[in-house]
Amino acid sequence: MDHEETVSISDVILQRRGARKAADIPDAVMQLLQRGELETVNLTEWLAIDHLKLLQHVLCELELHKESDEMLSGLERLDRKKIMSTIPAIARNWLRLLDRMPEKENTRIFHALACHSSDSVRCWAAYMIGLDERLTIMQKLTDVRQFAADSHFGVREMAWMAVRESISNELLQALDILHEWVRDEDSNIRRFAVESLRPQGVWAKHLPELKKQPELALSLLEEVKSDPVKYVQDSVGNWLNDAGKANPDWVHRICDAWLEASDTKETKRIVARATRSLLKK
Repeated sequence: MDHEETVSISDVILQRRGARKAADIPDAVMQLLQRGELETVNLTEWLAIDHLKLLQHVLCELELHKESDEMLSGLERLDRKKIMSTIPAIARNWLRLLDRMPEKENTRIFHALACHSSDSVRCWAAYMIGLDERLTIMQKLTDVRQFAADSHFGVREMAWMAVRESISNELLQALDILHEWVRDEDSNIRRFAVESLRPQGVWAKHLPELKKQPELALSLLEEVKSDPVKYVQDSVGNWLNDAGKANPDWVHRICDAWLEASDTKETKRIVARATRSLLKK
């Protein structure tokens, strides 16, 4: 690895708002991000991370020098700009490596990744859970919960994306588990429950059963039809907007029923978001 100057983390760096363009990210900030010593603060920084450079630093940090070549093998062929293929690829390589290690070492390394100061590294850990075929849907949702509640927006997004395939394969069981999550005190957990079940969310595998039968998730959605947090409201509105693409009449009926039963500004906001596409037709 090339020699790099030590960069201190000043209050100015910690309190930055983030550049609008990748080219405008200060060198000092980029160095810290690539070394895993700093979290990203906006989507521009999150997308600017070179995950292979970050991986090299993390391998050295965890004293996995001997495993470095094997971990990086094949990853060089990835298009580094395609973050939604890069993160799962790195997660798969971590799973292969940990699978051959003693349990104690396996646990040490995963804990280090899951609690890392870099949000990008925590994204790898979330995907490791989603890709682990030995885990049941209950185990995956239980293990990914810490990432669903993460303080960083990027980690929270990767958390639900990581288990999306498993949710699709075990939809009814997932619905049963997540019905409890929409009652959680943590708004991030409530949002995860809704977002992970969106019939056809952006950047994610569609859920054919929910596209055909959105009513399967109605009892879950009813729990958050007047959620006090906008982050959750947006997710509920987007969920219904998704459903409206194939089932517009159903969405209209649900929204009318919600407005009649819950005449609050929160429900009105959700309904406005839910019907935005229907109003354009």
